[in-house]
Amino acid sequence: MTDAVPPLPESASDDETESPRLAPIEDPSEWKTQLTYMLARWQQGTVITPLKVVWARMPEGLRLAYEMNKLEGRLTLAPTLRLLVKELVATINGCAFCQDIAQADAQAEDVSSEKWDALLEYESHPAFDAAERAALTYAEEVTRTVDAEEDTFNALRAHFDEREVVELTWLVALENYYNLLNRPLGIGSDNLCELSNGTE
Repeated sequence: MTDAVPPLPESASDDETESPRLAPIEDPSEWKTQLTYMLARWQQGTVITPLKVVWARMPEGLRLAYEMNKLEGRLTLAPTLRLLVKELVATINGCAFCQDIAQADAQAEDVSSEKWDALLEYESHPAFDAAERAALTYAEEVTRTVDAEEDTFNALRAHFDEREVVELTWLVALENYYNLLNRPLGIGSDNLCELSNGTE
């Protein structure tokens, strides 16, 4: 990483509470959105705020969101690496909702807490192998600069084949997309970690 790249911000505080800039729609009139709310309650124990703020107002986008989530599930990249990349990108962008949902998914996938807690020190912490460091460096650089230095890309290619490089680039772009939907609209954490632990 070059000196021009600023350091990572601290992860969003668990105490940080935001009110969305647009009021969540609790009772949508569109039947497809109603069905999506029911599925969300069944799968996650709650209707997530992006669904109530974004997709309730733009239900035509539900199919796109569904297809992108389905494609993400078909990636060949290791699930742990995918979640680490998503959390790192969300942390850089300050998207509390995306940090929260990535952490809830990491708990469900039983990702090492040592690795998760050390994510902001990925460049030097012994919990990360060379491939993970290369992928996270690439994800950070692309998120911050919308590009990657040749050395960064070459380091990535030393560990990942062409398909995996494309998957990683797509995943970084997808996470940035979600961050750019949520943060400007003031969508904060839904406390999904607490829900998944049964503490709410």
